Amino acid sequence: MEKLNSKVVWIFFFQFFFSGLFFFLFLMWMSWGIAGPKIIERADFFSWMILLPIILFILYLIFCYIWAKLTYRFWLYEITDDTFKVERGVIWKKYTSIPYERIQNIDIHRGVIARILGLSELRLQTAGFGGSQGKWGAWAEGRLPGIEKEKAEELRERLIARVKGTKQGL
Repeated sequence: MEKLNSKVVWIFFFQFFFSGLFFFLFLMWMSWGIAGPKIIERADFFSWMILLPIILFILYLIFCYIWAKLTYRFWLYEITDDTFKVERGVIWKKYTSIPYERIQNIDIHRGVIARILGLSELRLQTAGFGGSQGKWGAWAEGRLPGIEKEKAEELRERLIARVKGTKQGL
């Protein structure tokens, strides 16, 4: 099985960072509501008021980066004779096998961060799979984020050739 480009770690990092930022800020607000009055009574209030959010934010950034590295490590794909296979997941593994007969559409998507890094996302949509594009193409049954621009176009052409060789599909 093949791996994604290692630069995809930064795409995963920013996705995790921005999707969890509201939750992080909510936790900070809640912690100040609970611990704030106790800290105000202490003489070192101002040092904790500045230091605690900085420490927690740095820990949040480290967590996002580690999670992005793990996501990259466990995202694999393979083109076989009759199916396109994707394996992903850090805690819960998801194995997807898409027969070429079911593939209806193959898109290449390039977001802002992906373009800066020279990467693309390949999205395979299938017959019988309900749902819209979703956030970050999450509802495409087959999704490969973080592959090089040229490789994405080459994979799309290879897949189209295999799909055209079947009785259904593109």
